[in-house]
Amino acid sequence: MTATAYDRVRLARSSKRPSTLDYIRNLFTEFYEFHGDRRFGDDPAVVGGIALLQDQPLTVIGIEKGHSAKERAARNSGAPNPEGYRKALRLMKQAEKFGRPVLCLVDTSGAYCGIGAEERGQGQAIAENLMELSTLCVPVLTILIGEGGSGGALALAVADRVWMLENAVYSVISPEGCASILWKDASKAELAAESLKLTAEDAKHFSVIERIIPENDLGSEAFYRQLRQEIREELQSLSREPELLQKRYERLRTMGQKWVNEHEHV
Repeated sequence: MTATAYDRVRLARSSKRPSTLDYIRNLFTEFYEFHGDRRFGDDPAVVGGIALLQDQPLTVIGIEKGHSAKERAARNSGAPNPEGYRKALRLMKQAEKFGRPVLCLVDTSGAYCGIGAEERGQGQAIAENLMELSTLCVPVLTILIGEGGSGGALALAVADRVWMLENAVYSVISPEGCASILWKDASKAELAAESLKLTAEDAKHFSVIERIIPENDLGSEAFYRQLRQEIREELQSLSREPELLQKRYERLRTMGQKWVNEHEHV
């Protein structure tokens, strides 16, 4: 039986899915975590540092939800504050300084929308990431490993390549939020999920992502071994690209063009 869009949402939200820290432990031989944004504090919802992918150094930045209730409370359920995005940007600029490629792992329902986050400039922090990422002079690869919610996810996804796991989702708003706005009824989330076109297949169709990663053996040694090799090959290929920024610009400019071409005469 084919999974519905809302089935994919449930799978993407599952606490049993591998989180950013699981990927870091299984993909890399070494990882040195960095903390703080040098302006306010450290955000445990965002994990970042320098890793070794076999013999290749790179900067890894990911949004961590945690698995247990205790872990999710400590990580704010993967909803970053502005200092989390500023920490991510600090590490990206550091990667640019030392010529290291950047890998981002995204799993968030969205940026935290609390009063403190707004007071400390949540919108500006996300906007600065979007602007700076678009001109970063090193390769950037983003993988959506679970939820990809709104600007909170996009702040780590203005990349040269974006991949999604088979049951990950990517959307401007949650199905429940969409249903509440359109129909004043959050129980219509399943209908909203279908309308939002948030699955990996939808994102690939609209040229929002380049690759869908199968989940047949998700979390297994074989899964991580295959993904490790694919990441390594992609980053090496991007590192040899002589017009990296121009190609990134063209990728962003043509995003969704396929849909426009299909509907321009409708």
